[in-house]
Amino acid sequence: MTWKQVFTSSVGKKLVMGFTGIFLILFLIIHAGLNACIWANDGGKMFNAGAHFMGANVVPRILEIGLFAGLILHIIQGLMLEFSNRSKRGIAYASDYGNRGSKWYSRSMGILGTLILLFLILHLSNFWFPNRSHQNFVLGEEIDLYATMKTTFSELWVVIVYVLGCLSLGYHLAHGFQSAFKTMGVHNKKYNQMLTSIGYGFSVIITLAFAMMPLSFYLGWLN
Repeated sequence: MTWKQVFTSSVGKKLVMGFTGIFLILFLIIHAGLNACIWANDGGKMFNAGAHFMGANVVPRILEIGLFAGLILHIIQGLMLEFSNRSKRGIAYASDYGNRGSKWYSRSMGILGTLILLFLILHLSNFWFPNRSHQNFVLGEEIDLYATMKTTFSELWVVIVYVLGCLSLGYHLAHGFQSAFKTMGVHNKKYNQMLTSIGYGFSVIITLAFAMMPLSFYLGWLN
């Protein structure tokens, strides 16, 4: 397979989606672990220390570039696959098997991915862009991310949007987790059920972890 085929052929697009998907899954684990520091309930000291480490060191900053590149590629290839699948289907099936054929979220990856993208834009504008702009343009100064989270999540509409974004992510992962590993060749009848169960478990844990963060601030569980 040539480099052109990697980005243009159906098989190549799925491989890119699988590889970038696994990369993003690893990022979610790290991101959830870092954000979990808010529950130390120490006024944000542990969380801000972790955020400072991620922003002030060379290796995380380089990986950050790779993360954005992988995310953009994942989005582009996902949209291309969605448009390609829709154009090939053309006329709707005579019979709609619903969930008997496949789960609704596996048939709605394009919609869920778009909702996650909108949520991600809001998330970056609330936290990542303000912090990086301070680091790069205000003589290396950093904002207090914990205090920013506390202020941001004091508004109910923001909390609702974040929770809905987390639910969209959870459903996206419910199908995307197992799909990514299967695409990369981890596909064996003996282990398919285990892989599916791990995928569902991972999607539930990640969804709850991220959704509980804004809820914890809004409900006053954190000082």
